[in-house]
Amino acid sequence: MLIVGLGNPGATYAQNRHNIGFMVINELILRQNAQKLSSSSFNGELFKFKNHFLLKPLTFMNLSGNSIQAVKKFYKIEDVVVIHDDLDLEFGTLRFKSGGGHGGHNGLKSTDEKISKEYKRVRLGIGKPEHKGEVSSYVLGDFTIKEKEHLESLITRTCEAIESLLENSLEDVSSKYTIKKFQIK
Repeated sequence: MLIVGLGNPGATYAQNRHNIGFMVINELILRQNAQKLSSSSFNGELFKFKNHFLLKPLTFMNLSGNSIQAVKKFYKIEDVVVIHDDLDLEFGTLRFKSGGGHGGHNGLKSTDEKISKEYKRVRLGIGKPEHKGEVSSYVLGDFTIKEKEHLESLITRTCEAIESLLENSLEDVSSKYTIKKFQIK
């Protein structure tokens, strides 16, 4: 299985809402003691544990599909999971689905173009700004102090779901790990 976290490379973006996919991959690397592979030809940071791969594309969000396609093709991987932020879900929501549209998410749009829409998605709600014109600055903004208080538990639960997905169906994982409504206290 190829498990991809979407985000943007560099310290400037590290704590941005758009980088929650990278945050989950970073935690999975630690939890699984994943080994870094030489990845210069993949335009990303690639890690392996057991028979699975973890990828953080370093192409910036709108070209993520290039990196995913290169790894998928080189290692002949059929099963791909993409972890990404979702504006249409409230902060702290965790949902799972297979296939579907990109909803304006440039990382998903690039992935769809390069490997088709047939992959599993782990959708992490980040909420949305008050005004549509603020979307770019919102996703490229850091989590609020209140959100940061809950971010670690959300990332941990997402990692648990991914680890369960290695051995269980998406439906089983979804029924056990979905967070439909999250309340910030």
